[in-house]
Amino acid sequence: MALTQATDRGQEATGAQGLLTRAIADHSPSLLLLLLLVFLPAIASDFVLDQIVGWTLILGMIALSLMFLAGYGGMVSLAQMTVAGVAGYMITVLGASSLPSISLFWPWWVAAPLAILIAVAFGTLTGALSARTEGIYTIMITLAIAVAFFNLTLQNWSIFNGFNGFTSIPAPVVFGINWKAAVPLYYLILFFAVLGYASVVYVARTPFGVALQGVRDNPRRMEAIGYNVTAHRVAAHAFAALIAAVGGILLVWLNNQISPGTAGIEATIDLLVIAVVGGLGHPIGAFVGAIIFVLLRTFALDALVAVGLDGRRFQTLIGLGFLAIVLFSPDGVLGLWQRLAGARRPAGRDG
Repeated sequence: MALTQATDRGQEATGAQGLLTRAIADHSPSLLLLLLLVFLPAIASDFVLDQIVGWTLILGMIALSLMFLAGYGGMVSLAQMTVAGVAGYMITVLGASSLPSISLFWPWWVAAPLAILIAVAFGTLTGALSARTEGIYTIMITLAIAVAFFNLTLQNWSIFNGFNGFTSIPAPVVFGINWKAAVPLYYLILFFAVLGYASVVYVARTPFGVALQGVRDNPRRMEAIGYNVTAHRVAAHAFAALIAAVGGILLVWLNNQISPGTAGIEATIDLLVIAVVGGLGHPIGAFVGAIIFVLLRTFALDALVAVGLDGRRFQTLIGLGFLAIVLFSPDGVLGLWQRLAGARRPAGRDG
């Protein structure tokens, strides 16, 4: 009897070790990338940490919220940058800024959770307004909400300070660490980006995530077997809003300012382009699209000047780059990579 129990325990340990080994092998590219990001401050400058990787991770987080809604729920929401903007404005109004006549100067541990709560409520309301629509109608409703918020911040001076916005927005100082400094802020952004990515991967595999994908594929059948389609869609908007809200606060702390353009129409379209170019089939696509966007935005002007062209046309170069990606791979860079990997795999077996 004791020998049988020992054998069973040995088999369970071997099975658990096999599962761990298989999980590490399946996720080795992601783990290697995470390891590189963890040690990046040892070799990278503050410019790379803030303006390249920091921007990429924050935009990737906000695009991740759009990817979750579109990829798993079939809902293309153009209000995700607006949700991030609501959180950014609220952390400024409730916390500290250069305008003591507007900002309340509450401590960050009060202002930040309230800002996230307000942004999540806004995102949930957006979901409630658009949950009974599909396709182009969802896009138009969420776009109308984004335009309305942009005009509200642009014209309202008593709360949002109009087109001037806010500046000098400090990041918190916790445990004696100034989280506005380049390296601490980088690790703060990296932590929440990894947490957001892991949360989406986890939720997609839960019963709620599986049901949401069923709602995406056939809402009428899901409703017929007893699922509340509207409730699932609204809950998905609330979850996506939480990710976008955290990204909006990090964006304000990184940028040290917020204005109507932060969540304007151009930023909304940029976010959609990021999600589509990266690929809506997997959460990592949001970050792939974000790094492509940030690199093109940062270096396109210098590249044009280097070849003797007018640097003011850098937006054209960015547009051509995105157009080429979408034309050659409608499901984004991630889809192109998966097709190339699939094409190489049979050749490896034949060899």
